[in-house]
Amino acid sequence: MDVQGKSSSVADKSVAKKKIGFKTLDIVYIAVCAALMAVCSWIQIPTVVPFTLQTFAVFFAVYFLGGKKGTLAVFIYILLGMVGLPVFAGFKGGFGALFGMTGGYIMGFILQAAVFWLFEVFFGRKLWSEMVSMVLGLVACYAFGTVWFMLVYSGKNGPISLMSALGMCVFPFVLIDVAKMLVAVTLGKTLRKAFHMQ
Repeated sequence: MDVQGKSSSVADKSVAKKKIGFKTLDIVYIAVCAALMAVCSWIQIPTVVPFTLQTFAVFFAVYFLGGKKGTLAVFIYILLGMVGLPVFAGFKGGFGALFGMTGGYIMGFILQAAVFWLFEVFFGRKLWSEMVSMVLGLVACYAFGTVWFMLVYSGKNGPISLMSALGMCVFPFVLIDVAKMLVAVTLGKTLRKAFHMQ
């Protein structure tokens, strides 16, 4: 009985350590993905809405981590910017950057990630649902960001039409963002296999 009891105790401790290890590893992965979003925001081509690799980082985070953890990584990234760290495009941070004309696209990243998470809950990790959710998530980000842009722009410069806003903020990015999505899925799939993630 004593031997069995000791064996059971050792097994319980081993399982506990594994659980703690997985949780610690998840935190590390989430932190790395949040940091990746910051780094990708600094790589930019300045325009009205800067060309950056942020969208790639969001796609990668949700695919690599899954919907729940990926959404958390996006939230942490935005929170870091909100408190003033220069994690947004142009090394900007703070409420001024987040609530400016293009801030809606940054906040839209949460919607983008949440759509992936929602599809994952209902359909699991299937390639078709992942691709559909990424496309719909991108559309949600575009929609929220464009409405935000129009409201802030109109308040500062006068009315702007939807087509003008889309021409400045969405149409130039569509093909590039689709390419980012495909690269993020390919890289995410490779790394998930390498790290033996289910």
